Amino acid sequence: MKVHFKGAAQTVTGSQILIEANGSKILLDCGLFQGRRSECYQCNQNFTFDPKKLDAVLLSHAHIDHSGNIPNLVKSGYRKNIYATKATTSLANIMLRDSGHIQEADVKYVNKRRKKRGELPIEPLYTIEDAEQAVELFVGLPYEQVFEPVEGIKATFHDAGHILGSASIQLDITENGNTQRLWFSGDIGREKLPLLEDPVFPSNVDYLIMESTYGDKPHRDADLAFEEFSKVVKRTIDRRGKIIIPAFAVGRTQEIIYFLNQMITNQVIPSIPVFVDSPLAINASEIFREHADLFDQETKEFIKNGKHKALNFKNLHFTRSVEESKAINHITEPCVIISASGMAETGRILHHLRNNIENPNNTIMIVGWQAPHTLGRKLAEQEKIVRIYGQIFERNAEVCTIGGLSAHAGQSMLLKYAKATQKTIKDIYLVHGEPKSAIPLMEALEKEGFSNVHYPQRNETVEL
Repeated sequence: MKVHFKGAAQTVTGSQILIEANGSKILLDCGLFQGRRSECYQCNQNFTFDPKKLDAVLLSHAHIDHSGNIPNLVKSGYRKNIYATKATTSLANIMLRDSGHIQEADVKYVNKRRKKRGELPIEPLYTIEDAEQAVELFVGLPYEQVFEPVEGIKATFHDAGHILGSASIQLDITENGNTQRLWFSGDIGREKLPLLEDPVFPSNVDYLIMESTYGDKPHRDADLAFEEFSKVVKRTIDRRGKIIIPAFAVGRTQEIIYFLNQMITNQVIPSIPVFVDSPLAINASEIFREHADLFDQETKEFIKNGKHKALNFKNLHFTRSVEESKAINHITEPCVIISASGMAETGRILHHLRNNIENPNNTIMIVGWQAPHTLGRKLAEQEKIVRIYGQIFERNAEVCTIGGLSAHAGQSMLLKYAKATQKTIKDIYLVHGEPKSAIPLMEALEKEGFSNVHYPQRNETVEL
């Protein structure tokens, strides 16, 4: 068995792991690299393997850094099954189409500027039509059901507790009469967060491929994050400002809505308008309701009692149309605007930032990890001058980062996750982490008695 680390190696985005066993090739995830646009375009456009020679794709979850390059994979000749959980299949259906729309719109805008400079136009990475063709290949399966994507390899999806439908992927690989278990964590969620069940821990694992996004530190308690969140909202309201939140449309947006509703219900803050300005987030919220069986017991009780606090409350507004989105600009009273993308690179959030970033009464709230070189990272690092749509803006708005809201496991949870394998583990491979987070996790794992912890480079191959 060979494992090729094609993406999310010594970085966080672009998840792609190629498994070769029994003469078959399986790709785990096919995500977009995110960062400097010029670099990412080339990186995402060109695969370092032949998509036509893959025998199966298994997808851990629908976030774009894990799923977003699947349409390009299909465009490049892949025609076999793409396996995922049923909820991930539903989410990928809307997210990949939305990503295709963004690819087309961004290239259209870029080409206008290239034309003015006398440069040749570029093509979108993929189109809506490419995304629609990719969606046709999805096969949705429930958690804990064993299936055989290729001969000699049995696979199982386990609840990863990260977003709706997120899974860790267990592969039981039999070669020459010997069976070994490889476990790919995907993105690991946290325990006792709202909406979703806690992550399932690995068991009887020989080889663990584990994320390390926040491997350098434990997360703050969610209750403390809630308290900090409420303080930021209250002081922005006191100065008659707006709270602008770049947020992933799936998972993070729903959690933020839940927190805001709790604050309003408990009279921590006044009942101000809350705008979810993302058609994708609106569609995702509908899918959440369709898969209510995956919610944790507390959320099920809310639904049973007719008071689902995550997705519905007074003064919550979902804006689908461009006209509704533009109308938000004319609001002068305090409000919250939640919009995608989560790293402030594309979508409607750019318009809201452009219109509000120079007003010192406003607050930009960063609620998740930001890839290097993205606008979200520049804001999180408190840069004073930023560029949006090619224009330079002076950032006068306050920027606050709320770390405790992360849907990723922190160091203590990652250690607990790895320790579940300690009796059988042979090797651990850390992915989805920059060096500043992965190396401290390696050191912490070694202190816990793990002797074979690796941090592979992109395109590195290991034989197991």
